[in-house]
Amino acid sequence: MMTPFEALACPLDGKALHCDGKSWRCDAGHSFDIASQGYTHLLPVQKKRSRDPGDSKEMVAARRRFLNAGNYHAVAMAIANAALEGLPHDAPGSLLDAGCGEGYYLRQLAGQLSPRQRLAVVGLDISKWAVLAAARQCAQVRWVVGSNANLPMPDASVDRVLCVFGFPVYSEFSRVLKPGGVLVQADAGPDHLRELREVIYPTLKPPRNAETSAPSGFVLQGVDTTHYPLTITGNEQITDLLAMTPHLHRASAEGRSAAQALTSLSVTVDVRVTRWQRQ
Repeated sequence: MMTPFEALACPLDGKALHCDGKSWRCDAGHSFDIASQGYTHLLPVQKKRSRDPGDSKEMVAARRRFLNAGNYHAVAMAIANAALEGLPHDAPGSLLDAGCGEGYYLRQLAGQLSPRQRLAVVGLDISKWAVLAAARQCAQVRWVVGSNANLPMPDASVDRVLCVFGFPVYSEFSRVLKPGGVLVQADAGPDHLRELREVIYPTLKPPRNAETSAPSGFVLQGVDTTHYPLTITGNEQITDLLAMTPHLHRASAEGRSAAQALTSLSVTVDVRVTRWQRQ
């Protein structure tokens, strides 16, 4: 069973936050309201790089439609298995999804918990639109608008951190993980969506070598790859796939138009899931 994570910290001074009715407060008097949809905004204005950072409302909606259609179910299972490996079945655990998007991977992970397993979960994303969509679909998680660069959580407070197609800040992940805790990182492999990239780019860049050196404070536990063909039918799903990836902004107008004109596309899903253990 998933439950909301309770040990939040003030993003301004790092002091413990306490839930006080419809807001979270620290002893210094900083207060953060809980939205009617159930999420909390812990990204102070002075720590924003733009007025509306992260994925747009349209990108979040495209990702929700594409993922809820089951296209990345095998990826979600690989992430869930990696995250739950080593967690006890008869003692409470805790997990942060750093860059949770609209919550798809956490919802799939919830279905893999054993009947007696308890997991306190916080989903965090810099996009308020993503967190709003996540909170509307699942109330069993503490949903927070925040930044990976300044996680609003105490030191050594979680057993697992997820970073799925996100922007890892290893120093912060190491700080909030308990000793022996595990970071589960999912990244695109060299063949991921190759066929879509061939449509929208004149030439493809050579694949980068996979990262083999451990980030500071971590040791490599293992790497698993999920690799399978996926046929997407219908212009809407192809458009959604493009809209939920960085390729939407990197491609030229001609490349985007070529992809959006397709009615069927077979692509390769190639995702690398890496487990890093905090030393």
